[in-house]
Amino acid sequence: MSNLRTFDLNLLVAFDVLMRELNVTRAAEQMFITQSAMSHTLHKLRQQLDDPLLVKTPSGMKPTERALALIDPVRALLAETERLIHPPLEFDAATSQRRFVLAATDYIEFLLMPELSGLIEKIAPGIDLHVKRTETSFPVAQLENGSLDVVLGFESVLNPPVHLHRQYLFSDKMACVVRQGHPLISKPPSLDEFVAVPHMLISRTGSNVGIIDQELAELCLERRIKLIVPHFLSAPLIVAKTDMILSLPYRIAEQFTKIAPLVIFPVPIELPDYDLCMIWHPLRDKDPAHQWLRDKIIVIGGDINQ
Repeated sequence: MSNLRTFDLNLLVAFDVLMRELNVTRAAEQMFITQSAMSHTLHKLRQQLDDPLLVKTPSGMKPTERALALIDPVRALLAETERLIHPPLEFDAATSQRRFVLAATDYIEFLLMPELSGLIEKIAPGIDLHVKRTETSFPVAQLENGSLDVVLGFESVLNPPVHLHRQYLFSDKMACVVRQGHPLISKPPSLDEFVAVPHMLISRTGSNVGIIDQELAELCLERRIKLIVPHFLSAPLIVAKTDMILSLPYRIAEQFTKIAPLVIFPVPIELPDYDLCMIWHPLRDKDPAHQWLRDKIIVIGGDINQ
């Protein structure tokens, strides 16, 4: 007696054709095989189902009661199988009610979200976005279980696991801002002058050590951090009313000069550029909706990079 492990499911396709044609020769033509091959297939079906299935009569081949009982279930099974293996339907952003969850720092919110939100509101009004703050530890589990769609941030800071997919968006470098009229900007400051002035630090984790402090330590130097804040929001207004220096990504510094009377100057230390990337789980790589979101983020990242 056959069971699922020993039964050749490909025979069900041949069974369906045989039941439609009720003729071995015509069934063979439909299957693009020889009559001999189709006769062999019918023989295997009879063996595995333990029934003649088709019987010769004076008026042609007729299905047995067993065959008649199998016709509808087999066709339903083949239709469902076809649905399962068929490529997924294209994602219709204009009518979708999808909700996407992104993890990002306020740096990303400041640069990327205004453009992304405006674009989605225009072309996909039913889609919702939820932006969460990136955590100290990389959210691998959330990406895997689908509670998080993408993570956005500097690759060197996030240090994502190698099995995750990633896409470069744009790069940035560190810069400094001070208030207009600050005595330090009459000429490009030296490293000693830079260290001598009190500094402000944006630290989402509360740490009193930033990238610049690590570089200064290697030079046996130390700056005074007079103020630490967790967010970018208040930073330009604070710097504009004090003599502190704020070191931050250049693209944010550019935006700050539009908000407050600030001046940008380069950090007097050699620092690498930082690549900003988008990270997602391979489980969602082929999801049409997910691909759509990633494509929109890539386009906006390309615009920022120009």
